[in-house]
Amino acid sequence: ERELATLCRKVARKVASAGEPGAAPPQDIYVVDTADVPTYLGPERFTYGLAEERDEIGVATGVAWTSAGGDILSIEVLPVKGKGGLLLTGQLGDVMKESAQAAVSYVRSKADQLGIDTNYFEEHNIHIHVPEGAVPKDGPSAGITLTTALISAMTGRAVRRDVAMTGEVTLRGKVLGIGGLKEKTLAAHRAGIRTFILPKENAKDIVELPEKVRQDLNLIPVSSMDEVLKVALNDAVAAPEPAAVH
Repeated sequence: ERELATLCRKVARKVASAGEPGAAPPQDIYVVDTADVPTYLGPERFTYGLAEERDEIGVATGVAWTSAGGDILSIEVLPVKGKGGLLLTGQLGDVMKESAQAAVSYVRSKADQLGIDTNYFEEHNIHIHVPEGAVPKDGPSAGITLTTALISAMTGRAVRRDVAMTGEVTLRGKVLGIGGLKEKTLAAHRAGIRTFILPKENAKDIVELPEKVRQDLNLIPVSSMDEVLKVALNDAVAAPEPAAVH
């Protein structure tokens, strides 16, 4: 209402100044379309995340609840040669750090099933980063996103760009319920996500989502990490990118 009132005042000023020298001639009807909004109201104040442009290895898309609503959250994992260290960056809170440690422990326990060398963890340092480092981030609901990004980075299987997910993960790979499902699905829908993975415990909340979101998003309730990986990861191991020629 405030913004519409501002538009009306700006148009009223145009009407009042229409007869002044150098002003535009008066009009019977003033139309304000999308292109005119920055002229009347100034530059865009709010931004929001968009889905990745292509499938990436070691990058998974989660969703976060904030006081201003929901937003998507990219989680990056980069293994480098080292001695088994774990580095967490991106201004993560204690609960999210614990989720990352639990994710690493789960992946280590499943190394054989995932086709990961048993010496991998002793020979690599693992760097987990959540971009927008100036924004504090906390909570357990990024657990399955962290785990998916880890497995992607270690197996070379890319994460699908059109998939977002939310859910807490246990050391045994069970997916637990989360809060803020409505805000999170709205953020994923706005970002261009097509498939949304959520805990089976939250399946009862789907009926509360807007009809447009339920129609456009493929909502997949899961109870284990095995189900998450079947949906989120590409089957084939991605080929390494060719070296740049100088």
